[in-house]
Parts: sequence; structure tokens; C-alpha cells
Amino acid sequence: MNQLIQSDLFLILPEIFVLSMAMVVLMTDLFIKPSSRWIIFALSQFTLLGGAYLTGQHFSHETQFAFSNMFVRDGLADFLKMISYIGTSLIFFYSRSYMKDRDLYRGEYFALVLFALLGMMIMISSHNMLLVYMGLELLSLCLYSLTALDRDNQKATESAIKYFVLGALASGLLLYGMSMIYGATSSLDLSVISTTLLSHPTDHAILILGLVFVVAGLAFKLGAVPFQMWVPDVYEGSPSSIAMLISSVPKLAAFAITLRILGEGLQSMMVDWKQMMLIMAVLSIGIGNITAIAQTNIKRMYAYSTISHIGFILFGLMSGTLNGYASSLFYVVSYMFMTLVSFGILMMMSRKNFECELLEDFKGLNKRNPWYAFLMLITMLSMAGIPPTIGFYAKFMVLQAAFDAGFAIFVVYAVMMALIGMFYYMRIVKLMYFDEPKLKGKLDVPMDMQWILSANALALLVIGLVPHTFMQATTQAVALSLH
Repeated sequence: MNQLIQSDLFLILPEIFVLSMAMVVLMTDLFIKPSSRWIIFALSQFTLLGGAYLTGQHFSHETQFAFSNMFVRDGLADFLKMISYIGTSLIFFYSRSYMKDRDLYRGEYFALVLFALLGMMIMISSHNMLLVYMGLELLSLCLYSLTALDRDNQKATESAIKYFVLGALASGLLLYGMSMIYGATSSLDLSVISTTLLSHPTDHAILILGLVFVVAGLAFKLGAVPFQMWVPDVYEGSPSSIAMLISSVPKLAAFAITLRILGEGLQSMMVDWKQMMLIMAVLSIGIGNITAIAQTNIKRMYAYSTISHIGFILFGLMSGTLNGYASSLFYVVSYMFMTLVSFGILMMMSRKNFECELLEDFKGLNKRNPWYAFLMLITMLSMAGIPPTIGFYAKFMVLQAAFDAGFAIFVVYAVMMALIGMFYYMRIVKLMYFDEPKLKGKLDVPMDMQWILSANALALLVIGLVPHTFMQATTQAVALSLH
């Protein structure tokens, strides 16, 4: 028994380390002066490095379970956790100057982000619906608090309340759906649910109702239509650094639980959830791209752009094949890195008493700083899905998977909508290169951020030229998870 507990604890070492360090960060902040906050930053980066080391140390191609099969450690979990550490580290780097200028560079910011990361790690490794819910609530509560971190900002507070109310509703829907599936199968374990549904067909009406509620809850966390109402308001109202966090790394965890619940636990109900995915994908791509054209606030534009990207991710998931799942994983990771660069440049252009959030703030960026205009150009091309960027390959792979699964008409529709989407991305390129600068003065950016932002943006181009290695890694991660 003792040995069993030790082996279980051994498997969750990365989670224990991140939890312990988040508390250390919170306590350390009490005993240091505001001028020494670099210690908190260093501790947070050390936490991510330590988590990556512990995850990589035991990186195995075997699927291992802990705590009565509630927690799973497999290729998909380790891969997504590694990407989460990298994404969170970039968020800390990009937001440092921005948070200092707004007097938000405090211990609670770093601690809440680390607790949110812990929630994501739990979600990624969940093999039981109860654990999925625990991880989801930990992540959600941290994101609600972070949205309202700037307490004197009325817009941020209003966004946090909207996010909290709608998030609580979505959590209730998800929990209700899980309880119905439990009622039909007498289990919350995904493997047991899958086996029960395959061997003993149960009351289909209760299962379908449960499935509808579960898909609705998952769609809210992803930000898919018709559960997208919170996305533009939260992006616009929250500080840019928090909007960057909400729009990037949590999407990995949301993808993981969607894949595990639908692709593993409810695989035998694929015919039913495929139809729901299809409707959400078609609506998300259409509404996201068309509404984004009308936006003058760049954060709202990013929000509707996110909704359209989620539509493409759903295209891969609804194919129900290994290639489709791997393509969606490739897309969601690519999307995370694209989003981090776009928000990084947004924060780089913001100042102490100036928030860069209107499209016209990008006017003449090429004349102010040609290099950052070029980095933004790469990012916009990647988001629009123009070769040879990573965004093109990601879109191509999910659409190919959907085409192979027999959704040819909807693939043509998605391509048409992607062409419409090019307009609002290219509009930013036009403003940067062909308009006169609205703002004067040089951009003063810390050296480490310059290097990291440049490396992140150039990676979108380099991986786009040779995407096969990365695609193989995502395929292998999914194959090990759903063997």
C-alpha cells in the first residue's frame, strides 16, 4: 500500500512542485520590497523550468495511471505540459514591462498564473470526470481573479463579473451533463464509461442529453459559437497581459479534456457529437471571421479571430480520426504561439499612460520600427493561413482531415471564410506599411523581450517551412494517448 502511494506521488511530482512553488512565490512577496520583485519573476521562471525538468525526466511512451485511474500520465499529457510551461514562461517575459507600468507587477499575479497552470496540468492529465471538473474550476477561478486584478479599472471589473457569471453557468452545464453520464454508466472513469457504452448499450435518451450538456460546457471553455458571448468582452476589458493568458495556454487544457472525454470516454457516441461539432465549427468560422471585420478595437478583433480559429480546431476533432486529432493538436499549439506574439507586440507598443488597443495605433509602425513591423507581418500572415507560415500548414492539415472524413462541402465553406478572414489581418499590414504614423517616438523595449519576441515570431516562419517533425510529434502524442 505504501509503495503504491509512493508510485502515485512520483507520477504527480510536476504538479506537486508547481503547487509548492506557487505558495513559495506568494509568501516571498510578503517579505520583499517592491524594488526587489525581480526575485518573484526569477522564482516563477524557475518553477516552470523545474516543472519541465520533472516532466521530461520521466517522459515515457507508456501510459501510467495514479490514484485509482483518476490521473493519467501519457505522451499527450507530457507533450501538452511541456508546451504549457513554454507558453507560460513567454507570458511572464512579455508582460513584465506592461505590468510594471500599471503597478500590477505583484506576487499575486505570478501566484495566480502558476495556480492556473496547475489547474491546466490537472485537466491535461485527468482520466476521471471528477478530476476534470476540479482542474477546470481551479483554472477558472484563477482566470476570474486575474481579469479583475486591476481593481481600479471599471472595464476590467465588469469583464470579470461577466466572465464569472457565464463561467459558472457553463460549469453547471458541464457538471449536469457529467451527472447524467454517470447515471447512465455508473462510472466517472473514462475507460469504464467507454467499455460500458460498447458492451452494454444503455438508455440512449439520458446519454444524449448528458452529451449535449457536456459538449455545451466544453464549447464555452473553448469559446465556440453559440457559447462565445464572453470572449470579446473579456478580451477588451481585461489588461492585455491577462487577455494574452486567457487566449493562449488554457486552450491546450480545454483541447485535452475535449479529446479525452469525447475521443476516449464517449467514442462510441461519435455519430452524435460529430453533428454538434460540425454545427459549432461552421458557426464559429462564419461568425468569427465576419464579425471581426467590423472591429476597430484590436483586442476585440483578436477575440473574434480566436472564435474562428476554434472553429478550425473543431474541424479536426469532428473528423474522429487519429490524423484529425493530431492536426487539431498541431493547430492549437500553433495558435498559442501566434497569439503570444500578437499580444506581445501589442504590449510592447503600450506605455505607462497609453493602451495600444485600436487598429489605428498600428499606423506607420514600419517607419517607427521596421523590425517589429516585420514580426507583426509574419504573425498576421500566419493567422490568416498564408504560406509558408505555420498557420497555413495548420489550416491545411485540419481541413484535409475533415475532407478525408467526408465533410467536403464544409471544407470548401471553411476555405471561403478563411479568405474573408484574410481581409482584417491584411488591414493591419496595410496600416503598418502604407499609413503615416499616428504616434511618434521610438519603441523602447527590454533586450531580453526583443530577442524572445523575435525568436517566437521567426519560429512561426521556420516551422512553417519544415512542419513535418512537429506534426510527427503531435501524431505520436495523440497515438500514445488513444491507443
